[in-house]
Amino acid sequence: MASRTDCDAAVQSLVDKLADVDPELRHRYLVERTVSCRVADLGVTYSARLCDDGICDLSTGDDAKAQVRLTVASDDLLALAEGRVSVSTAWAVGKLRVQANPLDLLRLRTLL
Repeated sequence: MASRTDCDAAVQSLVDKLADVDPELRHRYLVERTVSCRVADLGVTYSARLCDDGICDLSTGDDAKAQVRLTVASDDLLALAEGRVSVSTAWAVGKLRVQANPLDLLRLRTLL
């Protein structure tokens, strides 16, 4: 099990990666949505808002009304952030649970 510090760094890495995506591509596929990522084995939830700049207003704390909700184990979060596993693969094998509108999933998949 990864530590909270490791997960904080992994989430920040994902924030940075999305910020590095070409602004035109981000603008084309990124729709403003609230998002939460629950790290089940640590009992921590990261909440944020997807915006034109990527990820804005990152904080910890559950957002039960988030439009896109992710659930992942700490070790799998690190693997995703480090690029050792793709989002599609993690989702397909059940390591990443996603609750979202199907159209939002298709848009986000292009960016991830």
